[in-house]
Amino acid sequence: MADTHTGTCFCGAVAIEVAGAPEEMGYCHCNSCRTYSGAPLAAFTLWKQANVKVTKGAELLGGFAKTDMSHRRFCTKCGGHVMVDHPRLGVTDVRAAIVPTMAFRPTVHLNYAEAVLPIKDGFPS
Repeated sequence: MADTHTGTCFCGAVAIEVAGAPEEMGYCHCNSCRTYSGAPLAAFTLWKQANVKVTKGAELLGGFAKTDMSHRRFCTKCGGHVMVDHPRLGVTDVRAAIVPTMAFRPTVHLNYAEAVLPIKDGFPS
């Protein structure tokens, strides 16, 4: 049986489950992730879309697609960020903090050329 982890949005109205192992974990420094999150970077875990399941509150998930590359999903009750679907890549980015029982082990920095917070940890950028 595959490992599963569960988590919720900020208020708990939306719950998700992820199964197996993520495809990648890391930090994104792009301007879109920074401005959407209000932070200097976003910690992500990338999963195959089939391994991410909304188990509660699907009707409360709002969305915004600035481009066809990233469909951002959030709870319409509390505004908490939940995930970002990347349909062209076949993966879903579940925000690292959403799955607190999974150890976050980043291995990469994405869009480091746009970084506003330099991080020298030896991971590829």
